Amino acid sequence: MVNKIFLFSLKVFLSAWLLSNPPFATKLSDLVSNIKPSIVGVGLYDPLGTQTHQLMGSGFVFGDGSLVATNYHVVSIELDPSKVQHLIIFSGQGRKPKIQKVKVVATDPLHDLAILKLEKALKPITLATDEYAPDGTEILLTGFPIGAVLGLFPATHRGIIAATSPDVIPSANSRGLSTNILKRLDEQFLIYQLDITAYPGNSGSPIYDSETGEVIGVLNKVFVKESKESVLEKPSGISYAIPIKYLKALAKSSGYSI
Repeated sequence: MVNKIFLFSLKVFLSAWLLSNPPFATKLSDLVSNIKPSIVGVGLYDPLGTQTHQLMGSGFVFGDGSLVATNYHVVSIELDPSKVQHLIIFSGQGRKPKIQKVKVVATDPLHDLAILKLEKALKPITLATDEYAPDGTEILLTGFPIGAVLGLFPATHRGIIAATSPDVIPSANSRGLSTNILKRLDEQFLIYQLDITAYPGNSGSPIYDSETGEVIGVLNKVFVKESKESVLEKPSGISYAIPIKYLKALAKSSGYSI
């Protein structure tokens, strides 16, 4: 009788615990669902172009909801005033995303970061408070790996921070060590090396903690092991991200409170 009472009590306890502490898979899906509204596509409006609305990369909303973070290389194109070109962001999901004009309000070419200003605020994502996340941290990445050919559908990938290392992709030999690479080594500019699958369209995507959902970095490049043309077919699984401390510094120096 005692054993039956014990087993019954244990069953009740476990049932109650599972209700208040759902399995990791459920928590993960909830986290991704909560993050998606903050993910945007960064693109170009060109009324005279073959494709009037082009998606060039990914980004995410932060701060008071009026700021978007992305990579500098995504928005560093020169706009042609004679063609009425301007930068835009795509938000929402599906074949008919919402589109609004944005302007670049801050850039940091060294750390490959840019901040855009929205006309209408969107849901912001939370930035981490720590300067660096430790190696081995489990992360998620949400963005647009292959653009928006079939519509705007943000995709999420999972991995870890493999290392925190200088902003240099190793060369095969000493002849590949350019002056710029050696300068970066001297400046001790550290970035995250990631064990995660990402693609060129993911540039500007947030790297966030899989438990807290806080953004700890901004994806800025993918290691290509063969050729740029083969990156979709044969991804290396090695990517790099800029620590969030540099985005926060850029926002602060530009007069934005986050």
